[in-house]
Amino acid sequence: MAFQKILIANRGEIARRVIRTCRKMGIQTVAVYSDADRDAPHVREADEAVWIGPPPVAQSYLRIDAILDAARQTGAEAIHPGYGFLSENGEFAARCEEAGLVFIGPSPEVITAMGSKIEARRRMKEAGVPVVPGGEGAVESLEQALALAEEIGYPVMLKASAGGGGIGMSLVRSPEELTKAYESTRTRSRNYFGDEAVFLEKFVENPRHIEVQVAADGKGRVVHLFERECSVQRRHQKVIEESPSPFLDEEKRARLTDAAVRGAAAIGYRNLGTMEFIFDGEGNFYFLEMNTRLQVEHPVTEMITGLDLVEWQIRIAAGEPLPLDQDRISRRGAAIECRVYAEDPVRFLPSPGTVTALEWPGDVRVDAGVEAGSAVTPYYDPLIAKIIAWGESRAEATERLERALESVRIDGIKTNVPMLLEVLRSEPFRRGTYTTELVQRLRS
Repeated sequence: MAFQKILIANRGEIARRVIRTCRKMGIQTVAVYSDADRDAPHVREADEAVWIGPPPVAQSYLRIDAILDAARQTGAEAIHPGYGFLSENGEFAARCEEAGLVFIGPSPEVITAMGSKIEARRRMKEAGVPVVPGGEGAVESLEQALALAEEIGYPVMLKASAGGGGIGMSLVRSPEELTKAYESTRTRSRNYFGDEAVFLEKFVENPRHIEVQVAADGKGRVVHLFERECSVQRRHQKVIEESPSPFLDEEKRARLTDAAVRGAAAIGYRNLGTMEFIFDGEGNFYFLEMNTRLQVEHPVTEMITGLDLVEWQIRIAAGEPLPLDQDRISRRGAAIECRVYAEDPVRFLPSPGTVTALEWPGDVRVDAGVEAGSAVTPYYDPLIAKIIAWGESRAEATERLERALESVRIDGIKTNVPMLLEVLRSEPFRRGTYTTELVQRLRS
């Protein structure tokens, strides 16, 4: 193994997750932390920890100079970005390379290209990957947007080119709605991402959101690690993911995974990434975006394949070939992950506070970022844990996850556990016929 020490430029459960694999591989770890995270579990579990600033992310976890300085002073050779924060920041990846550090992810050029939904769409179309019908570039004026929407046909989705996490997206069903949404979407895009470019594409009603995990060595070899169904969402953010998708038969699965591999190969991808697609009611699928990082829901893939995806990331970054060829990658059973958030389960608003008591269930995998006594602050994403259940069948995995959620005890804060149980017990989820509208319909 080429790395002796890796700095983890993240916090919470994903920092702890990377630490576990590094420890297994005999690699020392460096944590970074803000004032709010001084006593966080990931700080204690790393071999070393470096303070990088006050609680606000702009003054800590997004400070490229502070993170690079932490790597230099501790002698780290590589940086694992986790997800969120700087994980899909092409400038950060380039700065790592300039500093002589290995960025555990794809090249800066690919991150930047895939970070632009407009550029990603163009490249996938060139590679023969189906894309949602829409414009070929940014819309520069309201007049242009109105004309394009008329051509595509309402409803349409107005999207920030640099957006993510459901931010900078506006569903519009009429010229009047588009007129209202145009400037506000551009403003949100500029404020959140520093880029006001927006584009239009057809809105697919009641879609299935299915993604494919890919891995590539940057030398032309690309494999897929099957799909994950991500259609249970609230406000365009995923809350429950599973694999295999109950929607796909083997013919659809083969077409989807072939397109994902073809798309990743066309852009010269390296390391792990996720190709995201939506399916319409007729079974047609379209490319949405590529996430050039480890996904929150990666444990689902680990549970069905028996593989350690963080270890794959590290080995690929160290210049090793892909650990397995496609014909040696297999799956077994079914896995379902739910995201436990510190939030009001009715209004979906963050619920900060101190976790006064905490009991996690057995018989399932729990990737948690908090312990009893941990403070959940308003500065960061309110995700506190992921619970992942495996079963020989989808029904068995569902029942196991439901029992696990029933036995969870989290005192001191509100959580979305009641909502998660409501979804798991719903008829559409049990039958596997749900779409991205499930949560909204359960609450209407």
